[in-house]
Amino acid sequence: MHACDHPTPEALYPFDARGIAKRFRHAAIFGAFDALMPGETMRFCNDHDPLPLLGQLQARYGHAVAITYVQREPGAIVIDFAKQAVPA
Repeated sequence: MHACDHPTPEALYPFDARGIAKRFRHAAIFGAFDALMPGETMRFCNDHDPLPLLGQLQARYGHAVAITYVQREPGAIVIDFAKQAVPA
């Protein structure tokens, strides 16, 4: 079973990239992450490991994003992107 199919706590929002056209994916992911409040998490689901995206997230958000794999199997990648509070 894919980890995106499980119910989630209130501060965890699923984002299934598998249904989004490739040319719009990264913009949609950045927009969804921008909409999160500190302490909230976007649970990202995809059919492949998005290593270039992870690098882009780190470069763009730095310490404001915590990246944690929930599931890492061929065809079933689930990663939590947690928005962190960053001191000013």
